[in-house]
Amino acid sequence: MSDVVIHDPTLRDGQHAVRHQLGAVALRRYAEAADTARIPVVEVGHGNGLGASSLQVGQAAVSDDEMLSTVREALRHSRMGVFMLPGWGTSDDLRRAIGHGADVVRIGVHATETSLAERHLDVLREAGAEAHCVLMMSHMASPGELAEHAARAVGYGAQAVGIMDSAGHFLPADVTERIGAIAAAVDTPVIFHGHDNLGMAVANSVAAAQAGAGIIDGCARGFGAGAGNTQLEVLVPVLERSGFATGIDLYALLDAADLAERELMPAPPVTASMSIVSGLAGVFSGFKHRVVELSGRAGVDARDVFFELGRRQAIAGQEDLIVDVVAELSARRAVT
Repeated sequence: MSDVVIHDPTLRDGQHAVRHQLGAVALRRYAEAADTARIPVVEVGHGNGLGASSLQVGQAAVSDDEMLSTVREALRHSRMGVFMLPGWGTSDDLRRAIGHGADVVRIGVHATETSLAERHLDVLREAGAEAHCVLMMSHMASPGELAEHAARAVGYGAQAVGIMDSAGHFLPADVTERIGAIAAAVDTPVIFHGHDNLGMAVANSVAAAQAGAGIIDGCARGFGAGAGNTQLEVLVPVLERSGFATGIDLYALLDAADLAERELMPAPPVTASMSIVSGLAGVFSGFKHRVVELSGRAGVDARDVFFELGRRQAIAGQEDLIVDVVAELSARRAVT
């Protein structure tokens, strides 16, 4: 069997689904359960990463420092991971996270803006942390472009590099082509992070592993923005049946997923109509709440807003664009 390393961003990406309101008790309880299951890496933080707690994208219930210290204390076997988007977080945030014991640090950048990660990867290399770079909104770039930017990230010091299907837009053939191109271009582990807008996250993740990805992400019950992420407790046994060893205790993993459903989320994510539209439009799932809220106030169809955002190639961090699109559609509606 080939080895695949599982990263679990339940306590980071899942924050999007509850407006970043996970408290310290919930963080600790799930981290302990994930550690018992021997999940290799448990990622924690605000949904948008280090330094992102704000009025614009949502204020977290607890500070970065408290989140990191709480989860670090709960982990005995698993490593702790963190995520940062340049522009939200800073090099000081990275150093503080490493000081709290972060073992794996991911820098997320738009699929064709790898240069934004260079300075932060330098900081991580100097600090001795394991540095990853993930290319977000990867459906907006061709396989060749993704391979080129992945190779640049490795040149900047990334020790693993890969893609996020941030909008849940891919089908397995799309993933195979892109992961295959990246794996051929770099000699580091390749990452795949899926979202489930079109119900394809587990299939896409298996396709990624078969195409050469050595690091696959998944969240308990799929806990994440919109339709959610790859469902971890489904992903692991499907990978094992497909010939990939994860080293995770299945029963303990199922227990962790049950705990997550009870204690982290009002209800598990579902592939609802708006999430399907988000995936088809190629728009970041984290926009869902804001799109629905503003569209409802203005009396416009939220589906039209998503497709217009997709046409404009909106990316995470451009939440202000939702306001503009809703206002323009509302004005058009008034004229007609």
